[in-house]
Amino acid sequence: MRYLPYALLGLAAYTFVAPLTKLATRDLPSTTVALVTNGMLAVAALAVVLATNGNPVASLTHPDAKYMFAAGAFLSVGIIAYYRALALGPVSVVVPVFGTFLVTSAAAGVFLLDEPLTARKVAGVALAIVAVYLVAVE
Repeated sequence: MRYLPYALLGLAAYTFVAPLTKLATRDLPSTTVALVTNGMLAVAALAVVLATNGNPVASLTHPDAKYMFAAGAFLSVGIIAYYRALALGPVSVVVPVFGTFLVTSAAAGVFLLDEPLTARKVAGVALAIVAVYLVAVE
């Protein structure tokens, strides 16, 4: 479970993204905030790639690169829409609704990647849906 510390670090860091984005978009355009914050992400990711993997250019022509580019396109749409939603609505509603991607991503894993569907996963997804409903509906 070497991934768990990274997941927890990601959770800790990402906890502050929505509140800080909400504060930034009070007076700044959400698209500008998205550009700057994600530009910082791109620079940081480039630094990590160069420090650990060497040359990232070879990955651009790899047979699986099409998935990388598709993920980037979906990420772009998702993050820009998320930042706009944060600019327009309350964090306490926007984040749970956006966070439902955990449910839809889990479903995609089961249906598109043939990951096992267990009763425990179904119960977890159902509880997540109920939780989002309780938080998001006013």
